[in-house]
Amino acid sequence: MKKIDTFIFDLGGVLIDWNPEYVYLNEFNGDREKMQWFFDNICTMDWNENQDAGYPIAKATEERVAMFPEYEDLIRIYYGRWVEMLGGAISGTVDILKKVIASKKYKVVALTNWSNETFPIALERFEFLHWFEGIVVSGDEKTRKPYNDIFNITLNRYDILAENSIFIDDNARNIEAANNLGINGIQFKSPETLIKDLKKFNINI
Repeated sequence: MKKIDTFIFDLGGVLIDWNPEYVYLNEFNGDREKMQWFFDNICTMDWNENQDAGYPIAKATEERVAMFPEYEDLIRIYYGRWVEMLGGAISGTVDILKKVIASKKYKVVALTNWSNETFPIALERFEFLHWFEGIVVSGDEKTRKPYNDIFNITLNRYDILAENSIFIDDNARNIEAANNLGINGIQFKSPETLIKDLKKFNINI
């Protein structure tokens, strides 16, 4: 059994609920098909992730409007009403985080794909973000998951041995990247399944 001494938590989708549907479903009058087309073709996940890697939001917005002027109003909503896309804490995972920290057995850090322009909003809203020993924010580092460099930044900055760490993320692509570097990845599906997955490492929450 590996000796785990570090937890690396993703934030969005693991500890914090974020979803652009909270805004756009109403804008598309409940038509999920039209909304999904917009996400697949206009304000895409790749485009959003570019801002997560530090690209300026204002510049990205103007460039997208220039590409798709007929969708200008909907494009401007993406970051103009971003705060409305930020849901609440995923309480079950916050409880797990609290227990892991309270055990005083582990180093606990976070690694998130998040724009450095919007992350301060989350820091103000969620008190538990201040519990971590440190948080690596992709927008600050000008790179993002699943690229190796952001994982290596995290390992080096906090003196973490990959094989002694657990990385929890909801994105299978990011888990695969972590595993390839020797980090023990757990794909997050729910707080309940996370508790079960941690038992495989002899960690009982």
